[in-house]
This record gives sequence, C-alpha cells and structure tokens, in this order.
Amino acid sequence: MAVLDEGDYRGIVESFNEWDDEAVVNLVPNAASWDWMADQVPFLDCPDEDLREIYYFRWWALRKHLKQVGDYYVYTEFIELDTKAWFIPPERTIASALGHHFMETRWLVDQSKDDSYLDYWMVGKDGGPQGHFHRYSSWLYDALWQRYLVTGDKAFIADRFDRFEADYKLWQEEKQLESGLYWQADVWDAMEESISGGRHEKNVRPTINSYMFGNAVALSNMAALVGKHEKADAYHAEAEAQRKRVLDTLWSEELTFFESVKETGGFANVREAIGFIPWYFNLPTKGNGYEEAWKQVLDPEGFSAPYGLTTAEQRHPEFRSHGTGYCEWDGAIWPYATSQTLVAMGNVIRNYEQEVVSKEDFYDAFLSYTRAQRKNGLPYIGEYQDEQTGEWLKGDNPRSKFYHHSTYADLLIANLIGIRPQDSNRVVIDPLLPESVWDWFCLDGVPYRGHMLTVIWDKTGQHYGKGAGLTLMVDGAVVSQSRELGRLEGTL
Repeated sequence: MAVLDEGDYRGIVESFNEWDDEAVVNLVPNAASWDWMADQVPFLDCPDEDLREIYYFRWWALRKHLKQVGDYYVYTEFIELDTKAWFIPPERTIASALGHHFMETRWLVDQSKDDSYLDYWMVGKDGGPQGHFHRYSSWLYDALWQRYLVTGDKAFIADRFDRFEADYKLWQEEKQLESGLYWQADVWDAMEESISGGRHEKNVRPTINSYMFGNAVALSNMAALVGKHEKADAYHAEAEAQRKRVLDTLWSEELTFFESVKETGGFANVREAIGFIPWYFNLPTKGNGYEEAWKQVLDPEGFSAPYGLTTAEQRHPEFRSHGTGYCEWDGAIWPYATSQTLVAMGNVIRNYEQEVVSKEDFYDAFLSYTRAQRKNGLPYIGEYQDEQTGEWLKGDNPRSKFYHHSTYADLLIANLIGIRPQDSNRVVIDPLLPESVWDWFCLDGVPYRGHMLTVIWDKTGQHYGKGAGLTLMVDGAVVSQSRELGRLEGTL
C-alpha cells in the first residue's frame, strides 16, 4: 500500500550511524536503527533535502533515548549526563519535556512503550508516582488527549482517568493561589535563568497557567469520552474560569503581551517567548486584539533572529545578560520554546481571524528551526544556541548531544503538512505549507486510528502518478483530492 519505497531513505540513516561514536547504547542500537525506523515512523519525501535529512535525523536521535528501567520503558532527556543533581535519578528520566515527548511519539506505530512510559511516571515507584514527577510544570494531559486523537485508544484513557484526576488535584494543592492562578519558579518551568524571574521566585507565569487551562480542557474531553458527563462539565467550567483569570491578570495592555506577574506584585515588564504559550491551547478569546502580540515574532527587535526565535525580546536591556553555559533563558534560542511557539503560531493562523502572521511566516520560522539543527556541518539537536551565530552554547559538553527536549516530526506532520487529528472517523488535512514553496511532497505510512494515511501534494500529478493536487489516501486507497494545497477532508 506504500507510495514511497522506504529503501530509498536507508542511506540517510546509515550516514548518521557512520559519524556517530554511539557513546551510550540503550534499547535500540545504531545497528538496528534502520529496522526500527522502517517499522515505526512515517516516511517523508520532499524537494528540500536539508529538511528531509533533519526529519529522519530527529527520529533516529529520538530512538537513542528509549530504554528499559525495571518493568518499564522510558525516554531519557540526556544521552550522557555529567551531573549528580539530586532531582535526576540514575536512569536519567526527567519530566520537564513530557508534553513534547508524547506529542512527538504519538506518530509511532507501536504505542505500547509510550503507555509504559506514562505508567513509569504515575505508578512506577512502588505503585505510586515517581518522586521527581512534579518537579516540572507540565501540559501532560493536553498532550495525552492529543495523542488519543491520533491513536483512538479509548481504553487507555478510561483505565487511567482516575489517576489523571488525582494528579491534577495535586497540582492545585501544590501551586494554586487564592486567586485561582498558579505560581512556579522559573527553574521548575524548565526555564532556569530568565529575565522575568529566577530560580527561587514564585511568580505567576503564562507557562503553568496556560498548561493548567490546557489540562482542564483535556480532562473535560476525557471525562466526556468515558461517560463521566458531570465531571466533563465541571472541568469545562474550571477551564473557562482559568481562561478568564489568565486574560484578566497576565495580559499587559502596555506591552500588548502576556507577561509574568511578580511574586511581589506587578508585571515583570519584559516580553518573553512564554507569552505565546496561551495560544498553544487556544486560550485567548477571539476578536479582542490579543493577536497583536504576534507582531513581536516577526520583529528583529522582538523575537526574530538569524538562527530562529529568541526566548526574550532583543530590545530588552537584560537580553543575554545572565552569562553563558548555565541554562539561561534570557534570550538565547531553545528548541523547547521554539516547539511551543510554532504550535501556538499554527493555532493563531488556523483558528483566529487576524492579519499579523501567515503561512509564509510559519514556514520561514520552521525553516530557520530546521537549518539551525547542525553542528560542524552535521545534523545536531542540543540544549540551546546563540541567536546570531547558531553556536550551541553547551559547546562539546556531551549532555547537550541528542538533547530530547523539543519536537520536530510532530511540527511537520500536524502543522506544516497538517494532519489535524479528530475525535471521529473524519480525517482533516490543513497544511501550513505555502502553495508556492514545494511542487511535490509525500508523507507516507502515518498511523492513525488503526489505519495508515498517506498525504501527497503533486502540483502536476506527474511526480507520484496519483493525480494532480492534494491527495489523501487511507490504507492505500484515495479517499479525497483537491487541486489546491488547502484544507481537505476525508473519512476512514
């Protein structure tokens, strides 16, 4: 049923194996990497060879992090780690990027190891959660709902819903203020040294407050899915109350941006990339001017830099003022934040009537993100990098190599090419790729609710021979076509 010949891409994967010293071998060694990828990942063909290489590199690198810990399968964040930090156990599991992990791996064929990964965190410590589970803020339940939309695995949600509820309530007990908003220290947002706060300041931040909104929406959807309709209504009401709290408190009219509010009161008076996170969850209401904030993502004094999107506005006097090499979020580029911002930008383009950002802007930002993932001419993903030169700021520190702290395949599949998962038998394709950029592409073998999807764009119809325009195939059969590279719907 495949359109692409997977063997055409084997050489790309083998080239990665040739230059890698494989300092650490986990569950799937380099020698088995091609077989793992051929079995597990969607295959991509496109005219941009650099982008195609990074796509396969990111899957190849992700596979390195999969390991077994006791009875569970887990993903690490670091391949090598030269630290004895008290909050990082010997198995090197860290919860800071759980949302990214589940968003990325939802497109793998075998989801059983991801099921195990979640259970490791929630019941893997003598039947209870890992002690370091709540060290970092998380949009875990939003990510698990998005994963469900791809897998259609209702039983997974039903079996674990009570755990999800208990964990959500624990976040409320630990971090919720009398106002209903949530506080967090920057370090436990996985954003250690920022302009707006510090490692020990208990500020009200757009991060955790947006995450808790997204988690409440997800729990409402999950409750409805498993027939708990009163709880669905209650979580919906909680989400709407949290939306209002965020809009009323964290939106700065002066800076036209979502800001952190200091523990001592008042705004931090700096635009940071975390101010885009509310759109990751479609939190801002429509038609009220909040989209004005997105002008900053295009502004070279704002967040637009030669090697990507900065984590703080470049005009601020404290931009890049905190030093280098100690996890600074004072402006340098972090793939973690870029992943969040690109998802948010995609939501703004699709879901809000605005003329601030466009498909072309998304494509340019995604391309910058792609081009930046190199070191010494070879594919590379690390912790963070200089916005002007692209230098990876941990240098040759092995903890940065293959850093599993961001998404790439999910951004390409769900946003650039635009498979928009639905809680139904509908399939929606809504690409953010501008029609003028590529004359052809194929994304083949995408696992989706027990089926395999193929999405083809072939301007003339001569490249793949499946017809001119945009084509959706399900299990090898054409189900929908359009002459335009735009929204396309079909059914499973």
